[in-house]
Amino acid sequence: MSLINDIKHSRKPLAGFLVIGCAWATCFAQMPAIKAGIGASDAVLGTAILVSSMGALAAMWLAPFADRVAGRWAMPVFAGAVGAGMIGAGAATEVIAFTLGMLLAATGSGVVDVLVNVRVSEIEARTGRKLMNLNHALYSFTYAGAALATGAFRELGWTPLQVFTLLGAVVAVLAWMTLEARTPPEMETEIPQGAAMPHGLVWLAGLLVMVAFLSEASAEGWSALHLERTLGGGAAEGALGPAILGLTMGIGRLAGHIIAHRVTDTVMMVCALLLSGFGLALAGAAPTLGIAYLGFGLGGLGISVLAPVTLALVGRIVPPKARLAAISRASVLGYGAFFLGPPLMGFTSELFGLRAAFFVIAAILIIACATIVPALARGVRRNELTV
Repeated sequence: MSLINDIKHSRKPLAGFLVIGCAWATCFAQMPAIKAGIGASDAVLGTAILVSSMGALAAMWLAPFADRVAGRWAMPVFAGAVGAGMIGAGAATEVIAFTLGMLLAATGSGVVDVLVNVRVSEIEARTGRKLMNLNHALYSFTYAGAALATGAFRELGWTPLQVFTLLGAVVAVLAWMTLEARTPPEMETEIPQGAAMPHGLVWLAGLLVMVAFLSEASAEGWSALHLERTLGGGAAEGALGPAILGLTMGIGRLAGHIIAHRVTDTVMMVCALLLSGFGLALAGAAPTLGIAYLGFGLGGLGISVLAPVTLALVGRIVPPKARLAAISRASVLGYGAFFLGPPLMGFTSELFGLRAAFFVIAAILIIACATIVPALARGVRRNELTV
């Protein structure tokens, strides 16, 4: 019953999480078909996604403005932009049109992402319940289901535009569900001087979120290509890559929701980074589809809790009115992953192959475990806070 009550408490932002999960799973599970449709090489595709990711960075500054101006309508409007952008990308036959569609989708997704995390953090403070992992878990399960459904539609011969049109209808319903009954309380757009959490610590948390998003986006965006091109899988076998990632990330986050009161944030972060690094390295080295699936599963299970645990930590240790600013700033660095990830994966793959690209991401995860987590833990302790 407590799980059902937790879902009820956060049902409005949860609908926003589901918009993001459905949209990007549908996109990444079709990446081989989209890539062929626009005639792009690995490097060109990576560059196109890099350019479109400018929208995600812009969203970090748009989110406070949207929240202040649009209030309760901010999430429905920008959730609708996600669906419209995806339909535009699905209809594209050239790289430029694809990039513009992805730019709109990334902008909407970025605003929704910031706002739903802020709303969940507010609900956590009001109810005393830890809800971040639960909401991220349900996002991941939705991602897995959408990826599997997309693979099935591809096997039936559906085109990207047909799949994205169906997605648009689903997003429209979910966008309406995000509409809140009242305008949320106004949040500060700047962290007040003398706030409990120093600016530097917010940015340090943002670096960890960036590592989480980098590994997550790299695995989700390139797993289908790796499975189909490197290992010779079919469309449905390729779609299983992002589906397995979504499923295992959902399981990991649901487990994180259950054990959040029993295990410290630092322990969860270290375990997440080590397990995910091992999993992605295994996927990169895999000689067969089965081993690659195992690697992606371990990678998803490991990285699942890193971003929600870090964002929840940020929300807890700043003054209530500073949550929007703090989470937005942490997300600025987090969304830097969408600038680093595409060119890193695309150009590494172009030069050395997709296997090497996954090895690079695994190395970044291990380095973060050895450097960023200890620094963040020390910073929190210095401010007499508990991780």
